[in-house]
Amino acid sequence: MDIKASVVKELREMTGVGMMDCKKALIEVGGDMEKAVEYLRERGLAAAAKKAGRIAAEGMVECYADTDGTSVVIEVNSETDFVAKNDDFRAFVTGCAKTVAAQNPADVDALLAMKFEGGDSTVEQELQNKILTIGENIKIRRFERTTNPAASYIHGGGKIGVLCEFEVDGKINDLAAFDEMGKDICMQIAAMFPKFLDRASVPASVIEEEKAILLAQIKNDEKNANKPENIVEKMVEGRIGKFFTQNCLLEQTFVKDDSMTVGQYIEHKAKELGVGLKAINFIRMERGEGLEKRSDNFADEVQGMVQ
Repeated sequence: MDIKASVVKELREMTGVGMMDCKKALIEVGGDMEKAVEYLRERGLAAAAKKAGRIAAEGMVECYADTDGTSVVIEVNSETDFVAKNDDFRAFVTGCAKTVAAQNPADVDALLAMKFEGGDSTVEQELQNKILTIGENIKIRRFERTTNPAASYIHGGGKIGVLCEFEVDGKINDLAAFDEMGKDICMQIAAMFPKFLDRASVPASVIEEEKAILLAQIKNDEKNANKPENIVEKMVEGRIGKFFTQNCLLEQTFVKDDSMTVGQYIEHKAKELGVGLKAINFIRMERGEGLEKRSDNFADEVQGMVQ
């Protein structure tokens, strides 16, 4: 029987069970979705199916660098932060990062279909095994991969992960010094949360929106009520400069030495290393960023245990 991939994907999203098991279930029951769910539950996959609908906004972010220079940052979520301390869970996350580095999947769905660390089982099968053995819903949320020279930093045991990519002109002889510089930049990104690399990378729409906000703020201040438009416009331009210094990485004040900007620090280190060096991109992932957080009601939990 021919089962459409879209139907298999729908069953997987409903149950959290692996793609191959979902396809097999649909074939066995003639494509009936409800019977397929029942089929999966009857074969011991109910635990994973029940957990798939539960909120997973904890977990960890991991950075991994392969020996060939490929770097990966990945976020894998669980229901509780306790799981992030589980060695089995952490090994799974690292294995996913290694799979991304080696096989370069286009997205999470492509990653799930790949062989986990080049072994016999797929990433999705390993994921389902972890859901069953650890006892929580687990989701691979996102990842980024680069082959440019990069530095990385993990903050808070996996709360925040940062990759910063560089363009290097020349050979770096002192790799330890380069790594130290890169870590400094990544720590800056983790702590100061820049939204853009530099002012050239800020979209025009963002600048116009910020200018409109600043203009409204100035006009709503009684002290500026009688100021001419050209003076107000100059005030806006002056304040937009502050926006750049707060939100653009290379224009931020360097936290470890407030006498220079991050861009100036990189230039200083480039001279020390004897190479051309330029930050070209950064990726900052914060665990659970933008996700609905789990909110447990203790009374309901106790009531559920006694029923």
